[in-house]
Amino acid sequence: MTEPVVRYEVADRVATVTLNRPEARNALNRALLQALWDGILAAEADPEIDAVILTGTDPAFSAGVDLKEASGEAPRSAAGRPAGAGPERDSNGLFRFLPVISKPVIGAINGVAVTGGLEIALQCTFLVASERARFADTHARVGIMPGGGMTVLLAQTIGLRRAVELSLTGNFVTAVEALDLGLVNHVVPHAELLPFARKLAGDIVSNDQRGVRRLLAHYRSLANTATLDEAHLLEGILAETWRRDPAELAARRRAVTTRGRAQTGS
Repeated sequence: MTEPVVRYEVADRVATVTLNRPEARNALNRALLQALWDGILAAEADPEIDAVILTGTDPAFSAGVDLKEASGEAPRSAAGRPAGAGPERDSNGLFRFLPVISKPVIGAINGVAVTGGLEIALQCTFLVASERARFADTHARVGIMPGGGMTVLLAQTIGLRRAVELSLTGNFVTAVEALDLGLVNHVVPHAELLPFARKLAGDIVSNDQRGVRRLLAHYRSLANTATLDEAHLLEGILAETWRRDPAELAARRRAVTTRGRAQTGS
């Protein structure tokens, strides 16, 4: 029986959603992205769930968008969806890998979170990292432009100058460095990652859920009170107007993969 590209499990009012293409380092092909979207929506619709944990099957959280599929080297893994069925670009320009839901989504980062994988992490409510986690934005190395919030959410999280450095260099940062930057809330031994995330989720579940959801919505409103919509719109225009040569993209993908493995020791 074929393994699902996204696993979905529920226990103690917590849904655990797991990216499950380990042979491809959980690269984000169309089938996985659609299943991820559906999994998060399922958690939102279930009245027996109060929190979500998003993680990956080892060894990676996600190596980013599946550039083999994007460049045409591999066939599409799923048919396209109509507008409104997600994942999709929001009205403010942000490409949403994750639908916005009323419940917190804790990112449990078990390994490398690169480019699109990092953007998915940034769209979570907050992050917990394994000591094996590594983070990088390799858009500039591949020769593509971000559209999933990298230039907005990363800068909002760690500060503009640090975000610019990561994006322009494409360098990896360790879990401990990510903690120092404020990208993640906690770093724990690898074997303790999911138990620790479940403990935090349990703490959230134990609270008044009307209060939790109202407070989460309030935090989102505060984050959007300045010019984030404009910033997302500018990034969306950047992503939509950028043109790339598929053959060149394939060559860059191989070079980026080699460099990433060398930097992360994998």
